[in-house]
Amino acid sequence: MIDTSDFRNGLSIVQNGQVYQIVEFQHVKPGKGSAFVRTKLKNLVTGATLEKTFRAGEKMEQAIVMKRPASFLYGRDGEYTFMDLEDYDQITVPGSAIGPQTKYLKDNGEVNLVMHEDRVLSVEVPAHMEFTIAETDPGLRGDTASGGTKPATLETGAVVQVPLFIEPGEKIRVDTRTDSYLERAKS
Repeated sequence: MIDTSDFRNGLSIVQNGQVYQIVEFQHVKPGKGSAFVRTKLKNLVTGATLEKTFRAGEKMEQAIVMKRPASFLYGRDGEYTFMDLEDYDQITVPGSAIGPQTKYLKDNGEVNLVMHEDRVLSVEVPAHMEFTIAETDPGLRGDTASGGTKPATLETGAVVQVPLFIEPGEKIRVDTRTDSYLERAKS
């Protein structure tokens, strides 16, 4: 058990049977009345944020959340199978636990499984990944890096905006948090 004096950003707690991560918190000591702590919490299963106020000194259960490295094997019928890289067990995760990041799952691509009490809460893909352009309009002579953008379909089916000079078959780096093109990948 922990209390509000132990709060820090990134700490995970259990509230109403759900696991939340503290995004930000603020201790408030008004002129009258008792102190309290204002927090912004992120649900680790749904990704929804919640603002909650706790009385100073209030006790709650700390959630022990672990990240385990895994390799993506395959997806079928809305479920995705990963191999734990520590004990080589296969773990099947519903697509709802991964969310929109499923579009960045590559065969044998490494991810982190966020787990609490042997239950997968979510799957984290790396912040930057390399992909091959599967389909895009051909680049035109004279297009420069400072010009416009066009949609490109990646090998996984995800669509990102790329500069006009990018051609099909090229490898690029993508920021998976913002779905944006970063640069051409180094060969």
